[in-house]
Amino acid sequence: MTFIAKPRLHHPTLHTNKVGYTRRDYEGRISTLCAGCGHDSISAAIIQACWDLDIEPHRVAKLSGIGCSSKTPDYFLGASHGFNTVHGRMPSVLTGANLANRELLYLGVSGDGDSASIGLGQFANAMRRGVRMAYIVENNGVYGLTKGQFSATADRGSKSKKGVVNSESPVDLVGIALQLGATYVARSFSGDKAQLVPLIKGAMEHGGAAFIDVISPCVTFNNHSGSTKSYDYVRQHNEAVSRIDFMVPGKEITADYPAGSLVEVEQHDGTMLRLRKLHTDYDPTDRYAAMSYMQTHAALGEILTGLLYIDPLATDLHTALNTTAAPLNTLNARQLNPGQKALDKINAALR
Repeated sequence: MTFIAKPRLHHPTLHTNKVGYTRRDYEGRISTLCAGCGHDSISAAIIQACWDLDIEPHRVAKLSGIGCSSKTPDYFLGASHGFNTVHGRMPSVLTGANLANRELLYLGVSGDGDSASIGLGQFANAMRRGVRMAYIVENNGVYGLTKGQFSATADRGSKSKKGVVNSESPVDLVGIALQLGATYVARSFSGDKAQLVPLIKGAMEHGGAAFIDVISPCVTFNNHSGSTKSYDYVRQHNEAVSRIDFMVPGKEITADYPAGSLVEVEQHDGTMLRLRKLHTDYDPTDRYAAMSYMQTHAALGEILTGLLYIDPLATDLHTALNTTAAPLNTLNARQLNPGQKALDKINAALR
């Protein structure tokens, strides 16, 4: 019944957040994806995260490319700004929008085909430049829209629904993000809402390039025995590096955590991430240790999830370019044209 529109009326007893919105206000249209698709769980996690953070929907700009994953922005934040780009080009369009208006919160949604194949160069340069955004890849290891071919993230040796074995090495987007300078890197599972929601919150509030790789099984083409992106495989091979919660400074902490070591990470905007570490030798602020740790566990057939790396002193592209604090789209002709003297000074500095 996906052709039936959601009713616009809200029940008067629905709870509202601090900015006066109900959770329904963060929803979009009814999903047309396959029933049980992990992508819908990610959409639900985004809705929950934005509602919990008291983000006004009109402050969010959501961008996507092409693919099953890139359809999902239609299913959440229906009152936000949105732009569906061409295949693999979402990062460059998001970069341009970010430079024009730094006051919006940018959410990039992509897939393993959109980011690891045709858009790999775009993804790599967005991470390298430090564009401030939450970049979420809904990773199922398969091209669902074109009926089940292996994607670039499919593991070597995994089997397709028809029994074909993948002989190619996978593209590891988490490893690339770590290597190229992303300042917030995480991996999660669409079936683990308790972990995914806090990770999205942290990404939305982070001061630099935040990347989350979410393994999201395709129930139609890639949820069978032999697939390393299936629900059963991920549940059996999931190794969480931390238990995480996210809170705004000054807000009362009500969560009851078990005994264990604790690390507090202050982000660029002053918000805090409290990480309850399950592994005493894991440090989420050490980029190179994170890369080594991830590779070690990958060799054991384990999928690391959780917050793998964060830079508490992260900066973004605006800082690197020393742009004005005012959004560029608010500047008038006089501000953009300072006159001949200023131009001569700039030219002299380049000689």
